[in-house]
Amino acid sequence: MRQQPGVLIVEDEPAIAELIAVNLRHNGFRPTWAMDSASAQRELDAVLPDVILLDWMLPGESGLALAKRWRAHPRTKAIPIIMLTARGDETDRVAGLDAGADDYIAKPFSTKELLARMRAVLRRRAPEQVGGVVSVGALSLDTATYRVTFAGQPLKLGPTEFKLLQYLMSHAERVHSRGQLLDKVWGDHVFIEERTVDVHVKRLREALGAQAGQMVETVRGAGYRLTAQSIQAAPVQASA
Repeated sequence: MRQQPGVLIVEDEPAIAELIAVNLRHNGFRPTWAMDSASAQRELDAVLPDVILLDWMLPGESGLALAKRWRAHPRTKAIPIIMLTARGDETDRVAGLDAGADDYIAKPFSTKELLARMRAVLRRRAPEQVGGVVSVGALSLDTATYRVTFAGQPLKLGPTEFKLLQYLMSHAERVHSRGQLLDKVWGDHVFIEERTVDVHVKRLREALGAQAGQMVETVRGAGYRLTAQSIQAAPVQASA
């Protein structure tokens, strides 16, 4: 099952925040509420959301200041930010966009408009999908049918191992650090340990089998790469 997109609502008025949260839940999102800059930062430090709905006027640090800070930080710079505010004139809209907001909605706004704006920024942020059949040596992966074969023989992979293999095969012979693989396979909005990559690489090798598993190389001090140069695929004998 696909995970619901996470939304951080930074809004100091509980009634407005609850109204937004209820509508988001009914439309397939997973909202979290923060009522000020300090609690918003704690939420971000724990888990990165897929999108942030940020009120301009907050107690303490303003939404404008938060947007500037998050855009300047490597961990949060790519998260889409939609500014929510009663300040609707052109000067304020320009200030919000210049601070790093991806979009700007003036209060009051309709739920349909908010959802449409959120889906638009999420589409722009979605990673590019590599389609079709990818082959490296005797290893072949079909993104349309979710099938993997080695020397014509089918292999069974879990969903994460499939995505990991797809990325490695689409960028064969290149070395990828654990951090790069986390960003490209799991997504840069997911905050998990880099050692998670090692666990899934081990599972991927096991699923590929002794011969094809050799194609996933560990590059000491750098990361992993997929190569066809490490083996010469022997023909698989058909059973009698």
